[in-house]
Amino acid sequence: MISISEIQGIFKGKIALNEPLARYTTFRIGGEADYYVEPGDIEDVLNIVKYANAHSIPFYTMGNGSNILISDDGIKGIVINLESAFNYLKIENGLVIAGAGVKLAKFVDFCIQNNLSGVEMLAGIPATVGGALIMNAGCYGGETADFVTEVKLIKNEKLKTFAKEDCGFSYRNSDLKGTVVLEASFKLNDGDKEELNRRRKEFILHRNQSQPVEIPNAGCIFKNPKDNKAAKLIDECGLKGTKSGGAMVSTKHANFIVNYDNATAHDVIELVKIIKNTVHEKTGIDLEMEVKLVGFEEVTI
Repeated sequence: MISISEIQGIFKGKIALNEPLARYTTFRIGGEADYYVEPGDIEDVLNIVKYANAHSIPFYTMGNGSNILISDDGIKGIVINLESAFNYLKIENGLVIAGAGVKLAKFVDFCIQNNLSGVEMLAGIPATVGGALIMNAGCYGGETADFVTEVKLIKNEKLKTFAKEDCGFSYRNSDLKGTVVLEASFKLNDGDKEELNRRRKEFILHRNQSQPVEIPNAGCIFKNPKDNKAAKLIDECGLKGTKSGGAMVSTKHANFIVNYDNATAHDVIELVKIIKNTVHEKTGIDLEMEVKLVGFEEVTI
């Protein structure tokens, strides 16, 4: 059992009990967190991690809440949100240093304003730098990891620095899961601000035209199979518009499930099963989820 008075003795940031998490996710789905904390600095993060481990309390680090589906039962233990204290950007020794809580749109704008190119395609992804690193988020042929030089994080209750090659970056994945990512350094190319702004606008326009950005969603539900596109497979199986409760396969982009009518996590899971089973039956291809399930004790998909 967590003692609030004990935590307050070692923690300077915000603490909330039974905090509804749907408001913190782009899906607008999810139950409550037993304990929700916003650390004030690195010391706060280290202290809360050590406290959780000492009392066998699970903890989960949350960014902008994209690319995740939180259980209707919420998250047992402690949810750590880094957006308040780790929302900084600076340039040191030719590198862009970004805190894990910085939203990608802000990160991209900072780079463009400093005539630095390479990450403008990330502007429309509703994620923080920390979440984008853990998932190696990407689009339009680029990935977050492309320009990373090192990542500062907490692992095994120790503050560590991982070089890029230590992070295990791969397609929509990394070896950073299970750590608390605090910040990252990026080595970018020189660019022209005007041209970079033009490219950013093109990427955002394309995203807005091709994806259901106006309806709550968690991003692409499935990873693209090798030499294929998940959206193409789902569309060819006639699944656009398929519903389960308040969840629906987007009619705009088949690899998106949208929360069109107060969907629950259960609704989404049932729709995922329908998609996976139908695609497998008709094509023989097994789709792998890109969106991560959080707070589920046991779920078979």
